[in-house]
Amino acid sequence: MTLPFSKPLKALFLTVLLSACAPVGPNYTPPETEVPKQWSTSLKGGLVETDSDYNALSAWWKTLHDPVLTNLVERAVSGNLDLKSARSRVREARARRGISEARLFPAVDAAASATKNRLSEVRYGGDDYTLYAAGFDAGWEIDVFGGIRRSIEAATASMEAEEERLRDVMVSLLSEVALNYLDVRTIQLGIEVAVHNLEAQERSYRLALSRFEAGLTNELSVQQARYNMEGTRSKIPLLRTALAGAMNRLSVLLGLQPGALNGQLKEQAPIPVPPLKVAVGVPAEALRRRPDIRRAERQLAAQTAQVGVATADLYPKFSLVGSIGVETLSLGDVFSASGLAYLIGPSVTWPVFDAGAIRSNIQVQTERQKQALIQYESAILTALEEVETALVAYAEEQNRMKALEASTRAAERAVLLAQSQYQAGLIDFTSVLDAQRSLLSFQEQLAQSKGAVTNNLVRLYKALGGGWKSFDRTDPPRHGFIGYGQDTNPNGKGHDNTISKSN
Repeated sequence: MTLPFSKPLKALFLTVLLSACAPVGPNYTPPETEVPKQWSTSLKGGLVETDSDYNALSAWWKTLHDPVLTNLVERAVSGNLDLKSARSRVREARARRGISEARLFPAVDAAASATKNRLSEVRYGGDDYTLYAAGFDAGWEIDVFGGIRRSIEAATASMEAEEERLRDVMVSLLSEVALNYLDVRTIQLGIEVAVHNLEAQERSYRLALSRFEAGLTNELSVQQARYNMEGTRSKIPLLRTALAGAMNRLSVLLGLQPGALNGQLKEQAPIPVPPLKVAVGVPAEALRRRPDIRRAERQLAAQTAQVGVATADLYPKFSLVGSIGVETLSLGDVFSASGLAYLIGPSVTWPVFDAGAIRSNIQVQTERQKQALIQYESAILTALEEVETALVAYAEEQNRMKALEASTRAAERAVLLAQSQYQAGLIDFTSVLDAQRSLLSFQEQLAQSKGAVTNNLVRLYKALGGGWKSFDRTDPPRHGFIGYGQDTNPNGKGHDNTISKSN
């Protein structure tokens, strides 16, 4: 006896068998990247090219031994609004992948109705009746040529790209918090220098005024001392404005209202001092760690899968559709066999003519794939540039700071000698004035240089991709590039060795 469902079941078996075919379109393999074996910059100033200290790099702010900075970093991770937005985008991307995965499974709809009907009185006598109906409709697209699987592959890579974007936001956030905190401490030191010099210049002004009143010098010395003093005084309001701006920026980075950190930061504290040695590792390590490069690679993988999605539109789509239900005129007969009706069977759709739209879309997606590859390569070059520049800046600023320290000591000695000789009447006040100006200039530059040394270290840690590991809450990266190993696609099959080969 032949069952009524036997032919549709045979068709279903055939389409499921066909669905085991490899997806059309290019398979993805991470591009091979040439990476220099060592940095082109000669390492000095405490930089060493040994394997980077994983713990130090993943929580680099702790190497500065500043509990206030550590507290600010931890608060920023929980409160920063950009970071919250990036986390939301990751959750959105995961949900989008779920939508793509759902297309692999049948869709079933249930419906029920009870309608009151009246026939035409002219043709049918105007009879009234109630129609009861209930049933299920189902549809299932069999992924024969892999269009759905490619869309899942694209959604998965896009989700991983959003995870890397989150990590990239984390890297930027941590460095911005540290840089603004260092600005606060550097400006506070600058205010201290200005106030200290202002007090010394006020003493010089009073000395010049007393000598003028005693008839020992002319008024020129008094006016010179005064404009020197007032010029220094005029710098302090600008520094206080800059200090308020840095504090407000820190508050916003932590997701707080401007001014929220004024109480915590109002007391002056030293500029954090960098560690004696900083292990930077080799270029390949830095490129593996940087989330922006990993994101660009995942975007390339997603776009490669989109080429497959577009290619699948060239081929027929096989679906299995069906419905089962009952229709009766009596509510009591709803579950009786007499009202049963069903429909089941395969369907095929195949675009015959579209004026080249599908092939044009394939070309669009292919060009986007090429653009994604260029962006990936550009991200690598930019990363290498940032690290090389940061290496030079960190080492050379230390040399500058040492020279400024020597200049400042000499200027301090020159001021003492000039004041002593002026009081003895051996020189005029111009020499004292020049010595004080030089001292203020060197002290200001030294304060800025001390901040710049640590600033440059923070920028170096950022360029090396440090920081995000300590707070990472996403799944471990599964993608492979620049030494990560062989990648796999969502179906568990290894990729081939090209990003442009079509099946």
